[in-house]
Amino acid sequence: MPLLEIPQVRPQITAMIRLEESTASQVDQYAAFLHVSADEVIDKALAYVFAKDRDFQEFLKTPEAVRVPRSLRIRRAPQNGAASEPVSPTAQATKGTVVATGARSRGDAA
Repeated sequence: MPLLEIPQVRPQITAMIRLEESTASQVDQYAAFLHVSADEVIDKALAYVFAKDRDFQEFLKTPEAVRVPRSLRIRRAPQNGAASEPVSPTAQATKGTVVATGARSRGDAA
């Protein structure tokens, strides 16, 4: 039985991330195993880790957690047929970069 269950996804953003080649390959393999997208595997795997990490859950209750600077290169979904715009100029893809879309987590800016 798979460790992750992949239900329908909520509203999404697109973020640029880098993965080691072996990790990216395993993400693809796990996605094929579950018959879902690689994006869904990454999103649900991270949500699973965040929920299970007790120290991280305690950190989220601190004022420091609110002041963490954003480091993901995020693209917002286009609205009214407009082209999507990167939130920061560093959102350009580079060699070895994987584009992952995932459900917005609580606390993401609109």
